[in-house]
Amino acid sequence: MLIRVDPSSSQPLYAQLADQVRAAVLRGELVSGERLPAARDLAASLDVNQHTVLHAFQLLRDEGLLELRRGRGAVVTSRAVEHYAPLVAALRTVRAEAARTGLPLSAVAALLTSEEPS
Repeated sequence: MLIRVDPSSSQPLYAQLADQVRAAVLRGELVSGERLPAARDLAASLDVNQHTVLHAFQLLRDEGLLELRRGRGAVVTSRAVEHYAPLVAALRTVRAEAARTGLPLSAVAALLTSEEPS
């Protein structure tokens, strides 16, 4: 799994990191029981503060995506994979429907991030 962060982005670094781990789970690149790199190693490879990585890991732990174990690091939970499976299936359906109607995925993303009308 390749993780990159953009220091010039308006999105905080810890959020960028958390988003990329979530996406890796959705794509099946990270599976249940798989360990992420140690926070210190990941921070060094990304040239960010170790606390930034720990913040992302704690956020993902609070979401139930990771289990943090002292001495073992961050481990992807089985719940994470099961939790996202229905969402992955729904997104496949949305992608297929967007392709069928000719709607670009950027428009789908805009629909997902906009507030629903009252």
